[in-house]
Order: sequence, then structure tokens, then C-alpha cells
Amino acid sequence: MIGVCMTVISVSQLIPKQNISKHVDEMLAFDGLLFLASAMLSYFSIRHPQLADTFERRADVVFLVAITLMVVVGFVVSFELLIH
Repeated sequence: MIGVCMTVISVSQLIPKQNISKHVDEMLAFDGLLFLASAMLSYFSIRHPQLADTFERRADVVFLVAITLMVVVGFVVSFELLIH
């Protein structure tokens, strides 16, 4: 998922520079960090069985937030391409 964020950042460079393009890049960079945090929490849940439930729950929440943000950014990019 981090790779998808980086790919969309690269593709967003093709959009004529508007204020929204800068925000899309920033949101996707933050989204990549959220996916990284989710992966790390998931890894910690495997490595620390005594805290697995806590880490898994947090990984799920962070992952769902990241997916939601990615969908929102996708809509923003789509509508920006339609307008221009």
C-alpha cells in the first residue's frame, strides 16, 4: 500500500499545478506513514504474543484510517482531473 501511495504521488505530478495538487502529495505521504505504522503494529503483534490483541486492534484501526484517506484522495484526484 505504501507503493500505491508513492505511485499516486508520482502520477499527481502530471496534473497541472493547482493548490490541490500540493495537498494531495502531502496527504499521500502521510498516508504512506499510516500504512507503515499499521505494518509495524502488525509485526509487533506477531513478535509479542502477550500484547498481540492490543497491537492487532491498533493495527486494524490505523489500516482502516489509511484506506479511508486513500479513497478520499482518490476522489479528490479524480474530480480534479475531471475539472481540468
